[in-house]
Amino acid sequence: MRNLRAVAGERLLLEPLRVEHAEAMACLLDDPQLHIFTGGRPATVAELRSRYAEQVVGHSADGSQRWLNWVARRQDDAQLVGFVQATVSYQDRQPRAEVAWVIGTAHQRRGYAHEAAQLIVDWLRGNGVGTIVAHIHPDHVASNSVARRIGLRPTGDLVDGEVRWLG
Repeated sequence: MRNLRAVAGERLLLEPLRVEHAEAMACLLDDPQLHIFTGGRPATVAELRSRYAEQVVGHSADGSQRWLNWVARRQDDAQLVGFVQATVSYQDRQPRAEVAWVIGTAHQRRGYAHEAAQLIVDWLRGNGVGTIVAHIHPDHVASNSVARRIGLRPTGDLVDGEVRWLG
């Protein structure tokens, strides 16, 4: 699997996550509405810096997982709109990735989640990942729609109250 680089789409640029993104992302993600289906609360700048410092390492301590994290930025004005991530692991020596996407509330309903998710799925497939998995709350209509559009199908399996999607 290649090194993590920027991935350009029609309207978005996925830029590899850096610790320096924490301040801008804290502002973007400071909305309790984003936590309705996932629980928790918006992270502080310090919490994001700490989280991002761990994530940019790019792999788990034991090396069994590769962590791929990008911020999503509009190409026309460089405004951050959200993030996407994938955790790549191996099952029966075959790479599989668990993917997730979050778009800030002010930027939703414009197709950014679909574009960003499609970009990472295409990148993963181009890097030999055959199985893509997402876990989505059954009532999260927008994310369920994105999952369908990127070629995932619900399995009927529930994991911590979320439907496991597979493609």
